[in-house]
Amino acid sequence: MPAPFEPPDWLDREDSVLAPYAMHARQSRGRRHAEETHPFRTLFQRDRERVVHSTAFRRLMHKTQVIVAQTNDHHRTRLTHTLEVAQISRTIARRLALNEDLTEAIALSHDLGHPPFGHTGEDLLNECLREHGGFDHNLHALRVVEVLEERYFGFVGLNLSWEVREAFVHHAKRRDLPECAEYLAAGSPLLEAQVVDAADSLTYDTHDVDDALGLGLITFEELDAIPFWKQAATQVWKPGMSPDIFRTAVIRLLIDWQVRDLVAHTLGRLRQERIGSVEDVRHAKVLFAESSPALAPLKAELERFLHQRVYRHYRVMRMKNKGRRILSSLFREYCDRPELLPDHFTRRRPAERPERMVGDYLAGMTDRFAQQEYLRLFHPSIDV
Repeated sequence: MPAPFEPPDWLDREDSVLAPYAMHARQSRGRRHAEETHPFRTLFQRDRERVVHSTAFRRLMHKTQVIVAQTNDHHRTRLTHTLEVAQISRTIARRLALNEDLTEAIALSHDLGHPPFGHTGEDLLNECLREHGGFDHNLHALRVVEVLEERYFGFVGLNLSWEVREAFVHHAKRRDLPECAEYLAAGSPLLEAQVVDAADSLTYDTHDVDDALGLGLITFEELDAIPFWKQAATQVWKPGMSPDIFRTAVIRLLIDWQVRDLVAHTLGRLRQERIGSVEDVRHAKVLFAESSPALAPLKAELERFLHQRVYRHYRVMRMKNKGRRILSSLFREYCDRPELLPDHFTRRRPAERPERMVGDYLAGMTDRFAQQEYLRLFHPSIDV
C-alpha cells in the first residue's frame, strides 16, 4: 500500500519551482507591523486576500475605466479591468517562473487609489491639492493600504508586505515625496511588479478598443488603418463571422500576441543579461518585462489612435467634463464647510488639513456616489 500523500510546505514548494530571480516569500522584508505566520498561507497569499476583502477593492466595481459606468452594463469598470490584469499577469508570471501570489496581489491592488471618473478625476484632484502635495493614484493607493483602510485591531491599514507596497511607488509619476524614499532605495522594481505594469498596459490598450467598438465610438473601417489591428484581423477573419464574434476574436488574438511577445522578449533579456537573482534584478538599470522592438511600435501606434479617437471623442469628453464639474464643486464645498463630511470619516483624522482630508474622501468615492453627493448638496431638495 502506498504511503499517504503529504502536501509539501508551500515555502518549500516555492523554493523548488520558482526561478532564482523570482521573489520568494522567505526573502520578503515582511510587514510593517509584526504578525504571526499562517500555518499554510504565505504572506503574499494573505496580501492577495486582504486586498480582495478590502472596501477599496469593492468600490472599483463602480469606478470609471474609460467610459462612465452608467453608460451600459457591458463595458469595463475599474474592477473588471483589475481582474483581467490579474489573470494576464498570473499567466505571464507562471511562464516566467515568478511568484504568482505576489504578482496577483500587486495586480489586484494596482488601481485601489483611483478616484471616480477615471484619469479626469485624478487630474482634477491633483489640481485641487497642488499646494498640499498633489494627487497621484499610485501613491494614494499606498495611502489606502497603509492608512485609510481600517480592518484590524492594533494598527491601521491592511499591513501588506513590503514588496506589494513597493510596487505602488515604482508605478507612480511622482517619486520625490518622503514616503517614496524607503522603497526606491531598494533599487529597480521586482520582476513581479514589472510584469503587472506591462500586463496593465496591454490589457487597457486592447480592451479600450473593444469597449469603444461596442459603444460605437469607433468603427472597424477606422481600425483597418492601424497595422496592429489589421494584421490580427486578417488572421482571424472567416466568411460568415458576425461583427461581435469577429471583434472578440481580434481582441483575443491581440492579447495573446502581446503576451507571447512579452514572455519571449523578457526571457531573452534575462538570459542575455545573465540575471540569476533578485539582487541582479534590483541592480539592473533597465526593465525586463517589456514588448519586443518589433511589437512596441505597433502597440504605440494603437495607443496614439486611442488617444485621438477614443479618449477625446466628444461623448467621452462630455462625461469627463461632468466628472470635473462634480468633483470640483464637491471639493470646494467640503473645504469651505468640512462639517458636511460624515462624522465617521472626520473623527478618525482630526489632525489632518481639511484639503487632504477632503481629497481622501473624494478619492474613495465611486462615480455613482459622487453624483449622488452632488445632488444632495446642490439640488434644490431637502434629501440628506
